[in-house]
Amino acid sequence: MGTAGNDRRIDNIEFAVADIARARDFYGKAFDWTFTDYGPAYCEFTDGRLTGGLAKGDPKPGGPLVILYADDLEAMQRRLEDAGARIVKPAFAFPGGRRFHFLDLDGYELAVWSAG
Repeated sequence: MGTAGNDRRIDNIEFAVADIARARDFYGKAFDWTFTDYGPAYCEFTDGRLTGGLAKGDPKPGGPLVILYADDLEAMQRRLEDAGARIVKPAFAFPGGRRFHFLDLDGYELAVWSAG
C-alpha cells in the first residue's frame, strides 16, 4: 500500500468479513486474488492492480471501507475536520503505518492512512 505520488488518492479498500478463511476462499476462487496474512484478524489481498484487505469484523451495510492515502496524516485530519468531516475512529497504528476513520457529510465512513 501507499506509493509516492498517491497523496489524497484512493489507495485501498477493506471488506469487513465474518470469516477471513471463507472470504479468502471465495475471492480466490472467483477472481484469482492472492493473499498475505497479517495475523488472525487481517488479510491483505491483491488482484494484480489494486490492494485491499479482509478484516475480521461485522460486515458493513453499504459495502467496503474506502481508504485514502495521505503523506501527512495529521494535516489530512485537520483538512477533513475543516471541511466538516467527523472523526469516528482516532488515529491508530497497524503493521505498515497509522490510520483514522471519518464520516463525510452524508454519513459515509472512510479512512485515511499514512506510512509515516
